[in-house]
Amino acid sequence: MDYRWNFQNPSNEETYTHLAKSLKISKTLAKVLERRNISTKEEAEEFFNPKLDAMHDPYLMMNMESAVDRILKAREEEEGIWVHGDYDVDGTASTAMCVLFLKEIGIRVDYFIPDRFIDGFGLSVKSIDLALQNKCKTLISVDVGITALEPLKHAKKVGIDTIICDHHQPGEVLPEVHSLLDPIQPGDEYPFKHLAACGVVFKLVQAVFNKLGTPKKAYKYLDFVALATAADMVPLFGENRVMVNYGLKLINENPRPGFKGLIHCTKLDVGSITASNSVFALAPIINAAGRMGAAMRSVEMMASDDEIAAFQIAQQLEDENRKRRVFDAQTFEESIPMAEEQIAQGRKALVLHKADWHVGVIGIVASRLVDKFNMPTFLMTSIDGYGKGSARSANGFDVHTALKIAAKKLQEKGGDIEEYGGHTHAAGMTLKEDLIPEFRDIIDELASGDITDEMLTPEIVIDAELKLNELSPNFLKTLAKFAPHGFSNPKPIFCSKGVTSANGVKIVGHNNLKFRAFQSNFMIDAIGYGMADKYSIVSSGKPFSILYNLEINSHYLNNFPQLYIKDIKADDETDDN
Repeated sequence: MDYRWNFQNPSNEETYTHLAKSLKISKTLAKVLERRNISTKEEAEEFFNPKLDAMHDPYLMMNMESAVDRILKAREEEEGIWVHGDYDVDGTASTAMCVLFLKEIGIRVDYFIPDRFIDGFGLSVKSIDLALQNKCKTLISVDVGITALEPLKHAKKVGIDTIICDHHQPGEVLPEVHSLLDPIQPGDEYPFKHLAACGVVFKLVQAVFNKLGTPKKAYKYLDFVALATAADMVPLFGENRVMVNYGLKLINENPRPGFKGLIHCTKLDVGSITASNSVFALAPIINAAGRMGAAMRSVEMMASDDEIAAFQIAQQLEDENRKRRVFDAQTFEESIPMAEEQIAQGRKALVLHKADWHVGVIGIVASRLVDKFNMPTFLMTSIDGYGKGSARSANGFDVHTALKIAAKKLQEKGGDIEEYGGHTHAAGMTLKEDLIPEFRDIIDELASGDITDEMLTPEIVIDAELKLNELSPNFLKTLAKFAPHGFSNPKPIFCSKGVTSANGVKIVGHNNLKFRAFQSNFMIDAIGYGMADKYSIVSSGKPFSILYNLEINSHYLNNFPQLYIKDIKADDETDDN
């Protein structure tokens, strides 16, 4: 794939120069900080050393007081509480955390995760009726609920008090519930607006323990928050960075049984879990439960106090995840020619539909298509005459807003989107199959207004130019402090120019390019996965430029830095834009 190289010049040379001097770090790393909107020594120290006391008071969140009071009333009057969650990592981790917390403070608790194939998405009348059957007078919905107006009317009618813990965009009408916790709802002045659902649930847990006079008891639940926050692709800065940093320490130093069994199943090592490998190794297994069957198993696994039982569930889910990958590959292969046809038509967004695609892989394949074509993607299968699918963003295109506008435009013509929800980067939707062609045209019209032809060529944003001989132990030690990495805090991408290869160039594994990068009498190992097509540039003997992340490679108990190549261009092709 061809990439545009986007050299991000620091906005203020004085800022990064001062940062470098005050922190005693290289100007290159100071530029990376400045790219993350860090401009003072104090902000940098807070970024490098996230502390628990930097978290916000949970009672700053709107309706927190009433939510806490209702939970404590349930405990005092020995009522049961029903927890309803979503079937992804954020939803199931939030549910497991909420269940364990309520049990800890002495409340009888039951939970429900809908079956993707039977129940569909979101809070339902079925779940509310099950809560009633289980004699629960309070329902806590996690990662769903903000747009479930009709089911929540039913809950109120049958006498159930609902506490919503959500982080998705609200609709034009807010539900009438006992307590609505969502930091992005209108009028909420909570300082941090980017929590995952698990973060919102944690603030509720924290608020209850604060009220009980035992605030530190909340911290043991941050492992759930770390896993869910990384997996849900919310920004890893501010309060999220604090919670993920501490939660990863819990997972690596003393993982709960439900996580330990999961980690063993992935063949990762306790002590080596990062935000990145939790997303690519742990999260897919948790998600496999809901994608291929009953998501309740993920909650059972994570909430288990039996490591062996958790490991057994994880093994089942890993087997289902392998089956999921087969459906994933098949759907992806079938979608490519359909996407290419729409691209040939000049469309700026992909709206793809095939009736027999597996509903459990729609979101994953949509993300893969975004990676391949760099276009907003709406992917749908069919269920009972309805197109049901997922949307993923590209080029800053707000898929949730697009769905909101499309719903209004369809209503004006006598149609509608039956349901939709999500946020800027990812959303879900359901509409009648016969409306899909019109829906495709509406989405394309919206995308065409936002996305230029140039934007369709994917870009790599470069944090800083780096001379390879800057790679001192102190540089690498400081670079490690930029973790945990994730959305809005990706691994820094460096550029080095005038590089040549030393000691030969090899093609290893599946089209992987391996060589030693040589510049200014400094040599370092480099590998480019799937980049065998760049062989001629690297082996030509002429200088070239590389974009890369720096990683620490562990081999026979020795740790050494290695360049993970993102792109390569001959020096005369490099575009400094």
